[in-house]
Amino acid sequence: MKISKLAQREARQLFRTCRVNGLLDESRVRQAVSLLVSKKPRGYDGILSRLHRLVKLDLEQHAASVESATPLAADLQADVASRIAKIYGAGLDISFRQNPALIGGLRIQVGSDRYDGSVKTRLERLEQSF
Repeated sequence: MKISKLAQREARQLFRTCRVNGLLDESRVRQAVSLLVSKKPRGYDGILSRLHRLVKLDLEQHAASVESATPLAADLQADVASRIAKIYGAGLDISFRQNPALIGGLRIQVGSDRYDGSVKTRLERLEQSF
């Protein structure tokens, strides 16, 4: 579905009003959506679609996934979390998972950014170089 420039602009404005101190406020998003659905302005379906995309991208950007081959100690988890927060800012939802297939190292993904320092990836790169 093609969205008009006006609908895109209004969705961006709505998205900006839903942010508080640089972070997305869920209650404001709900209020904006309910107000938009109740008033049904021209092109409201396009505005809703674009707003949904903007919210989804923002949520992905504020979610971090850290994978390691073995469980990380609490102090190492805190160190990794603080370094990620230093780069990406406050308000990150960081989850730690164990993935034995990595053999060693870490794989960190924040939004579309991926940092892969795992042994598995290094071995795959080495294999491809031959």
